[in-house]
Amino acid sequence: MILIRFPNTESKRSALGRLAGRYSFKSWANGEMLVPEEALAFLAVEGIAFSVEGPAKYEQNAPALQSVAAVAP
Repeated sequence: MILIRFPNTESKRSALGRLAGRYSFKSWANGEMLVPEEALAFLAVEGIAFSVEGPAKYEQNAPALQSVAAVAP
């Protein structure tokens, strides 16, 4: 997974609309998005401006942990 950033909210919204249903991704409010490497070429062909920040860090790529309360039988 690769971390990318968009120059503005319009670019990010456009990317969200085009990636949905095609690729898995994670998006954050700060303008960053985590996408598979194959999605980079797709976004470029679609004409969406973005910059590559680099490979994802473990914390960004790991699923969110949820605490589950134990239920007594």
